[in-house]
Amino acid sequence: MKMSEAVKPISYFKSHASEVVRDVVETHRPVVITLNGEAKAIVQDLREYEKTGESLALLKILAMGQKDVEEGKTRPFRTAFADIRSGIKKERS
Repeated sequence: MKMSEAVKPISYFKSHASEVVRDVVETHRPVVITLNGEAKAIVQDLREYEKTGESLALLKILAMGQKDVEEGKTRPFRTAFADIRSGIKKERS
């Protein structure tokens, strides 16, 4: 479904809120709410919103990792794991 097909004016949303929310939950498709013909808000299924947040967090981690690689802030995995093992041994002592 195209976003343009899921656009509702705020007046429609006010009078059909439960129907709109039920449709959003069942279809997992967001609805754009307009005010004076201009898109102002999106009604989105909670689980889809959470998935989007998780995806953005993962993308941020990947971007940070890529930046570290570009800046040369890396080390061989064997060294990293050796340091981790050493730290664990120290904690147990």
